Amino acid sequence: MKMGADMRQRTICLTAGTAILVVTEAAFASGYRIPEQSINATALGSAYVANANYADAAYYNPANMSWLSPGLKMEGGVSYINLPSISYEDFRSSSLSGTSEEENFLLPNLHIVSPAYNNFRVGFALVIPAGLSKRWEDVFPGTFANKFAMTVVEANPTVAYKVNDMFSLALGARAVYSDATVRSAGNIEAVPAGGLGGGLPATPEYTYISRDMDGDTTEYGYNLAMSVKPTDKLALAATYRSEIDLDMEGSGTLYTSSSYFNGLFPTGFYQGTGSISTPLPAVLALAVSYSFEKSTLEFVYDRTFWSANDTQDFSYPVSLGHPVLTAAFDDPIVKDWDDVDAFRLGYTYLWDQRLTLMGGFGFDGNPVPDETLSFDLPDSDAWFASFGIRYNLREQWSIGAAYLHAWKEDRTVRNSTLNGEFSGAASHCLSLSASYKF
Repeated sequence: MKMGADMRQRTICLTAGTAILVVTEAAFASGYRIPEQSINATALGSAYVANANYADAAYYNPANMSWLSPGLKMEGGVSYINLPSISYEDFRSSSLSGTSEEENFLLPNLHIVSPAYNNFRVGFALVIPAGLSKRWEDVFPGTFANKFAMTVVEANPTVAYKVNDMFSLALGARAVYSDATVRSAGNIEAVPAGGLGGGLPATPEYTYISRDMDGDTTEYGYNLAMSVKPTDKLALAATYRSEIDLDMEGSGTLYTSSSYFNGLFPTGFYQGTGSISTPLPAVLALAVSYSFEKSTLEFVYDRTFWSANDTQDFSYPVSLGHPVLTAAFDDPIVKDWDDVDAFRLGYTYLWDQRLTLMGGFGFDGNPVPDETLSFDLPDSDAWFASFGIRYNLREQWSIGAAYLHAWKEDRTVRNSTLNGEFSGAASHCLSLSASYKF
């Protein structure tokens, strides 16, 4: 790696993991967003906005709380998420190839809707809307992303107001807690042969770098919702969740060995605090549902505003004081992520008074351009399909189960770090829930 411009190009990807702290592989959506926060959403592929009619309406469309049957409603659940390993085949050398570790997670959720108070209704949701992780143990990928892990927990109180029998509005507050960890280590070329001019150094100069960082934050935002029911069969809805900047603060250790084989750089070390701001992007959803006989069909378009993730710049209270540490872990980097669209289609069939069947299908783009793609988030466009059931045990109790599978497209990329193909990316989600109405 050259010092100066060339070194900065190579360390863009090194710094990506360090600076972001939270960039991880998403389960079923673009970037690091997780839309599936209930069994209804999992079963319908998140085509669940206009026809959100259980306690989880508190999260997916709080305006629909106005249409729910009387009484207090509660629903709790858990989702098991499996991310199979991803393979990277480098076109330059097999020694640069690698396979990520398989990941498994359990994500709980809770949804509550109050009884009606005049024309008002209050809701609450506790969810995990973003996160997961990516680990690479192979030498070359591990230099950039040995371990990335993030947890984002959101508490979302909402209130709905029924204007009339056809129109409802809602707003909510978002309290988001996030913590993250990044680990990486590996050897890099600090200066190529002749990189200093005059034929110096005679041979390439290498150094070993490592990082071990943790950070967390609590931030706030809002959400809005609107529902319109022109007829008993037709429902229209729009929801918006605000962007929240995760201003992570924490501490860590950065290290670079003395360079070899020419001894051009001494050992470098930093231990102390650091900060970074990373967006939890805004999301706009527009939905329409139509019911006929025992069936309901819903189409949802959502746009995730990932263009907010344009630049990442890690800040320290003092200069790192070493050219390798600065180039690898402190220089601002351009991300240039794109806004992405998702298209979701869900079908609900009321088999009888006890059993409800659901299924979904859709497509979600990815925000990461080729120029900034790396091992921290080897994202690609995704197709997904899902199904699920809900069963009423008795008048107050119901249980449900749902499964969703996402296929990520293989992706070939050539940039300043990578020249190869990522393949095998996929996601599995199994959701279980129980609900009770008073």
